[in-house]
Formats: sequence, structure tokens, C-alpha cells
Amino acid sequence: MLTCSEIRPAGSWDRESAADTVRLDFDRRHRRRHMLHGEAGLSFLLDLPRAATLRSGDGLVLGDGRIVVVESAAESLIEITAPDMAALIRIAWHLGNRHLPTQLLGDRLRIRFDHVIRDMVQGLGGSTQEIEAPFDPEGGAFAGGHHHHHGEHDHGHHHHDHDHP
Repeated sequence: MLTCSEIRPAGSWDRESAADTVRLDFDRRHRRRHMLHGEAGLSFLLDLPRAATLRSGDGLVLGDGRIVVVESAAESLIEITAPDMAALIRIAWHLGNRHLPTQLLGDRLRIRFDHVIRDMVQGLGGSTQEIEAPFDPEGGAFAGGHHHHHGEHDHGHHHHDHDHP
């Protein structure tokens, strides 16, 4: 069975040489060990020493030297804009306070579709548009998905009071 135990970061290898493509949504791009199936028929076992978040354009090096390119699959998202940067920053703060994976695109934000959060954003003065697009949220303290354990980072105080919905 073909295996992959090495990732080449996007931009560090020639994508034109890719033997196949795996198209994965955000949840499926954070993996340690998982069977993957390429669009051209290559099947292989991703077998990394530790879980990693795969980014669009990363190369998965197979045991035989071939490389499979990772592409982000389109997902149901909400694109958020605001009348000014202060409003956009306030919205971003509220999304971060809820530990929601958020893609930062300069003058706009993207989150996974969620009607409750969409309504909250609109209540904060933001405009929302439902789109289908690849989702590549920021890394950082909560990289790798929506699983959050309070013991993994230090806010600098012992208790924090979030207004989770």
C-alpha cells in the first residue's frame, strides 16, 4: 500500500509535477492518519508522525517519490463585509470570542455557514453573502478545527467569561 509521511509546503515544489489531486474540506485537511483517494484514482494512506493541517497547494510525498497536491474543496460559507474597518474588527472579535474558525481576507471575513452567527453578524452591522468557496481559516491557538480545550492555551488569567450562544 502506498503511504505518505512527508508534506512539502505550498510553493516549495513544482505543482505541475503532481501525480494526482486530493480535494478536501476544512475538517478533512486536519489529519494524522487517514486513507485518501485522488481524483485520478491514486489511493494512499496519509501516515504522519503528528496531526497536521494541510493547506491548499501542499504536496503529499508518496513512498515511491510521486507527489499528490492538496486542494481545498468548496464549502458553504458566509462572506462578511462591514461599512468600515472598525465594524469589521468588532465582528472579527465576536467570531474569535466564539472560537469560530475564520478566514481573514483583508476587507472581508469568511466563516462556515451558520444562520445563528449570520444573524449575529447582521445585528452587529455586517453584511453577509452565502457563497460556495474553499475555506482556509487562520491558524493560531485554535488551528485544526473547532475542537477547543481550555487547557491548551493560557489567557493570562484563571477564569474567562464567554457569552457562548
